[in-house]
Amino acid sequence: MKGPETDMPKSCLLKSTKLICISAAVLLLGGCGKGGAAGVRLDPDNPTQISIWHYYNGSQQAAFDQLVEEFNRTEGKELGIYVTANSQGNVSDLESSVLAAFNKEVGSSEPPDIFSSYADTAYSIDKLGMLVDLDTYMTEEELDTYVDSFVEEGRIGGHGELRIFPTAKSSEIFMMSRTDWEPFAEATGASLDDLATMEGVAKTAQAYYEWTDAQTPDIEGDGRAFYGRDALANLFLIGSMQLGTELFQVEDGTVTIQADEDIMRRIWDTYYVPYVKGYFASYGRFRSDDVRIGEIIAYTGSTSSANYFPDEIETADGTKAIDYLILPAPVFEGGEAYAVQQGAGMVVTKSTPEREYAAVTFLKWFTSEENNLLFGCTSGYMPVKKAALSAEMLDKTIADNDLEIPGKTYDTLVSCFDTAGTTTLYTNKAFDHGADARNVLEYNLADKAAADRETVLGRMALGSSLEEACADLTSDQAFEEWYASFVTALQEAVAQ
Repeated sequence: MKGPETDMPKSCLLKSTKLICISAAVLLLGGCGKGGAAGVRLDPDNPTQISIWHYYNGSQQAAFDQLVEEFNRTEGKELGIYVTANSQGNVSDLESSVLAAFNKEVGSSEPPDIFSSYADTAYSIDKLGMLVDLDTYMTEEELDTYVDSFVEEGRIGGHGELRIFPTAKSSEIFMMSRTDWEPFAEATGASLDDLATMEGVAKTAQAYYEWTDAQTPDIEGDGRAFYGRDALANLFLIGSMQLGTELFQVEDGTVTIQADEDIMRRIWDTYYVPYVKGYFASYGRFRSDDVRIGEIIAYTGSTSSANYFPDEIETADGTKAIDYLILPAPVFEGGEAYAVQQGAGMVVTKSTPEREYAAVTFLKWFTSEENNLLFGCTSGYMPVKKAALSAEMLDKTIADNDLEIPGKTYDTLVSCFDTAGTTTLYTNKAFDHGADARNVLEYNLADKAAADRETVLGRMALGSSLEEACADLTSDQAFEEWYASFVTALQEAVAQ
């Protein structure tokens, strides 16, 4: 990716320091939502330094660092702002570092001016009174340029204050190896239309298992799994919304759990049962890893994971190049058009008026249409402004900056734009112990499915057929027992 020219035009170099300072002062005094930045002055000769902690790694970190450098040598230099950015590892590592800093644990660093945060972590820090009310620094006109649901997600203050600045978002997609799909579809008549619903995915996965099993008639029960899923918690949250019930209904910070039994049975039938029977699978940390090793050919995962979908898979005979297909994430049959809204925003720590304003100024710059799309072209994240959610704007950004981006990333971003325009994006509101409750959604059924699949394999090794091995595990009684324990686990998580 080409960077901007490093030499400023001569006309800019001839500007006097006085004029630059006057311009900076005017910019600082304008654009304040509630007057919180009134009287703030930044000095280009003595820049205000701000720090950012994030969880970006690899190409995402490189893209973010490049934008930070561009800000520092352009707008930041003119206004008197200098930004340093540091990756704290993964999301969990970042959360631990942030909590340690704010709790002043021994050996911890000073809190950063800005840090990436999901709503649950930001909610915990906000209760300490340490987060800036971003409405103070944003006009209504500025806020209206951002996607409404992205802004609403950040309103976690006790009176609806905006605490989380939307910076980069993602949703979910269905990705699949076209190379492995086509011979299966040709042989069985399977249709891509079947993959639009969870019920259709489950039926297709069964057909794929039986088709691969039949290729070795002398070996019974060696069919291959078709599908896997990242972030099982999203299946519960979005599936519930699609079927008419909000699982975590939050009002004034208090959560009511609405784990509708009929909806949970739909999830059980279209995730747990296919998993136990071997139609679905999970092995590595992410399902893209499972595609890479040839254990599955399709998965539902974050749009930002598209870059990790493999170009080749490992087989017993070596490696095999594969092509990809990108489809919308499946919904439940008869369900409403809801899709997950995810991706951390950034929060600003209370400090001085100068540092707070400098922090918000950088975030506004980073989320300008072109800059946000530049980041998205590498990271796979959606931009957060309404005007940037179009293929036309994406094409213009690519052309203007002479970019070359992977086809997977481009197709995923275009798919995101379509999702944002045709579905309702949803994320649950923050509440106390929300992370603990989400962990129940993430691991409770997944762990049971993995353990019960091992039980099935053991029974089949002793001579049972697949249906015999699964019978008691997939019965009505088995569901009812799991459902009762699942609801109890959720209630215990939020009642700590």
